[in-house]
Amino acid sequence: MRRSGGGERDKKNARLRASRIALHTFLVVVCLVWLAPLLWTVFASLRTYEDTAANGYFSLPSELTLDNFSKAWGTADLPNYFWNTLVITIPAVLITLLFSSFVAFGVTRFNFKFNLALLMLFTAGNLLPQQVIITPLYRLFRLIPVPEWLNYKETLLDTQLGLILIHIAFQAGFCTFVLSNYMKTIPTELTEAARVDGAGVFRQYWQVIMPLCRPALGALATLEFTWIYNDFFWAIVLIQTGDRMPITSALSNLRGQFFTDYNLLAAGSLLVALPCLVVFFALQRQFVGGLTLGSTKG
Repeated sequence: MRRSGGGERDKKNARLRASRIALHTFLVVVCLVWLAPLLWTVFASLRTYEDTAANGYFSLPSELTLDNFSKAWGTADLPNYFWNTLVITIPAVLITLLFSSFVAFGVTRFNFKFNLALLMLFTAGNLLPQQVIITPLYRLFRLIPVPEWLNYKETLLDTQLGLILIHIAFQAGFCTFVLSNYMKTIPTELTEAARVDGAGVFRQYWQVIMPLCRPALGALATLEFTWIYNDFFWAIVLIQTGDRMPITSALSNLRGQFFTDYNLLAAGSLLVALPCLVVFFALQRQFVGGLTLGSTKG
């Protein structure tokens, strides 16, 4: 009986070991397939145009150099475009998270007649395709005046302020939905105890709820920074002056009139992607901890 039981246990362990090996093999293959374009971009950025033109991209390099990175940095005027992107992205992310946390706090901590309808209204905004409202928004931005002290043009069109407002409007719904579901998991006894101690509504929000929402805010900040930073659609529609375009449009400056140096373009793409990597690694702990945000309901 012992031998029979041991044999069955050995067979079970062998099947389990085989399934784990198969799973790990599958995951390694998927990772390699996913990393292949990125690794190929790095490889191409380190080669010269003359080398790839003579030997092809699928060949061993005669030399590796970092000249493409310095050339892309100077040719595309990346510092100016990086600054434009930060001017748009950072205020848009901060204001979106602030406004979304206001709404999420209100619909989760106070019971009033239209709180569910208000949450559904914010969430429904994510279902509207952005391409559908290009024309009305473009015409609207041509009519909305801008104060003179902003040193902008007469209307919101062709201004970075207009681009910030667009991102806030389209991203607030998603952030409100996620933050509201996260706040529902926080016990209401905390705010009730703070209310008994004499804390006002803003103090309950700022000193009780917001510190507990750091994982959610970190995850959303990472996602929102990546989405807004990489936006190209609204920048093309609403920005007409080249010097005010974000970094995603700078790559078009690396395309020649008669031919394109893809080695140079690969180096520029890697430089453009660096800020997203920096933000991700800075908020990695909060991002990983908030991967399941919105999956539970209180």
